[in-house]
Amino acid sequence: MAQKEFEFIGQTMEKITIYFGLFLTAWAILMTLAVNSGSITSMIPAMLGLPIALNGFFAIQIPNKKKLIMHIVVILGLIVFLGGLDFLRGVGSDGGPFSNPWAGASKLMMLITGAGFCYLCIMSFIFTRKKRIQ
Repeated sequence: MAQKEFEFIGQTMEKITIYFGLFLTAWAILMTLAVNSGSITSMIPAMLGLPIALNGFFAIQIPNKKKLIMHIVVILGLIVFLGGLDFLRGVGSDGGPFSNPWAGASKLMMLITGAGFCYLCIMSFIFTRKKRIQ
C-alpha cells in the first residue's frame, strides 16, 4: 500500500514540527537556566520554537490550511538554520566559535537541527508533489 503522507521515523511532518518547536523552546529555557543568563538572546531558540510548534499544531487542526501553514513553518526553520550560521563567524578567530561555550553550543544546535528540519520539509514537499502528479 502506498504511503499517504510523508513520514520520518513513523511521524508526520506536522508532529515533527511540533516536536522540533518544543525542542527549541526547551533548549532555550534549559540553557538560560543552566548559565543563569540575563540576556534575551539566550531565548532566541524559544522565540522561533514556539511559533514553529504552534504552526505544527494548527496544521493538524486546520487541514485545509495545512499547505500554507507548512510553508510558513519551513521559512521559520530556515531562519533557525540561518541563525545557526552565526556559529561559523567565530571560526578562525582568536576565541573561536566556543569563546562563549554556551552560545556556541546553541548556535551549533540551531545550525544542525535547522538544516535537518529544512531537509525534512523539502523531502515532504517533494513527496507531496510526486503524489499529486500520480
